[in-house]
Amino acid sequence: MSSTAAGSAKPSPRTVVPTVETVLAFVNTRADGGGRRELFEDGPSFAEWLAEHGGFGGFGGFGGETVVTDADAAAARELRDALVTLLLAHSGDEASLGEPLRHAEQHLRRAGALYPLATVVTAGGVELASPQTGVPRVFGTVLAAVTTFAQTGDWGRVKACRNPPCHFGFFDRTRNGAGLYCSTGCGSQVSMRNYRLRQRREGEAPPEV
Repeated sequence: MSSTAAGSAKPSPRTVVPTVETVLAFVNTRADGGGRRELFEDGPSFAEWLAEHGGFGGFGGFGGETVVTDADAAAARELRDALVTLLLAHSGDEASLGEPLRHAEQHLRRAGALYPLATVVTAGGVELASPQTGVPRVFGTVLAAVTTFAQTGDWGRVKACRNPPCHFGFFDRTRNGAGLYCSTGCGSQVSMRNYRLRQRREGEAPPEV
């Protein structure tokens, strides 16, 4: 987790900082029906992902001596899916508001208690880091990234694509922060679906008397 020196300039809203990259690397592990496969399906697949991200958020050296279980993978999916719900809320996705959002926020509060963070103060700055080891450190690193970036005031720019079933996490680089989709392709798909829906509704409407 990178530290921020006192008095340093705030990154541009269009700059993807390391803390955002950490969050997106974690949330963009879902199957989406469009070719991306589930990377946290079970213990072995989660362990494979960790091995491929050996320096994940400061989690270097995920050694073979650490056993990754199916329960660890399930916990990773739960944490990830709670974060995705928040990112969908940032995009204004109505299906993610209300009870789904409250459930996600409750889960993240529990995660914050299970994976507490430590403040690391140096002459160069201050950062949050997980004092735990093994898989809990991975989860703590994700929460530290969220907490650190949220302090910049641009947490709402980290979103999930509103095009179902994509829901791919992305950083909204638009000037006004109004981006809703991870790509123009997803935006076009939604526009086309809405157009076809309107056409069907108009075709089903009773004729005027």
